[in-house]
Amino acid sequence: MTQHYFSESPDGELRPREIEVALGGAPRTVVTAGGVFSPEQLDRGTAILLRELPERDALGAVSSGPLLDLGCGWGAIALDAALDQPEREVWAIDVNERSRELTRMNADRLGLRHLRVASPDEVPEDVRFGEIRSNPPIRVGKESLHGILRRWLPRLADGGVAHLVVAKHLGADSLQRWIASEFTDLDVDRPARDKGFHIIRARRA
Repeated sequence: MTQHYFSESPDGELRPREIEVALGGAPRTVVTAGGVFSPEQLDRGTAILLRELPERDALGAVSSGPLLDLGCGWGAIALDAALDQPEREVWAIDVNERSRELTRMNADRLGLRHLRVASPDEVPEDVRFGEIRSNPPIRVGKESLHGILRRWLPRLADGGVAHLVVAKHLGADSLQRWIASEFTDLDVDRPARDKGFHIIRARRA
């Protein structure tokens, strides 16, 4: 069976290796491994998302609510948020157990005790998120991706906002239209685009 970064249990031994990336406004050394998304570097889409996120003051009160990194991989988005906002509750979730293990290892390395790493089923049902940030797993297929978003976008708190980065050639336009039609209680737009990647924003009024 072909292994993907969205496999629950990747084959092979975990062999962590170090890479240096910019997170939380400074260079950081983190560990990655095969069997997870973008193990060699911070991928371009995630880098664009982190660069294009609005300043915290622009988000208002929702910036104090829990933040969710949906499909965390080795943890880039969650680590960046936790470094930038050490007083905030940050959740990193992924179906891939190796991704969760690496994210825990990186959180420990960086002293991020407030970063919670979990499988999707381990997140309490009553948790509502001020923000969701994600480079969503487009390659799981449209049906599975829609299922993921149907599960998590309704977990936005009042005033909460989701930022998703999607490559144009992988369906950014159609995904934005689907979100707008599926979640009529959310205001959906596209505040930024760069190098073929688009940021889709969905905000609960």
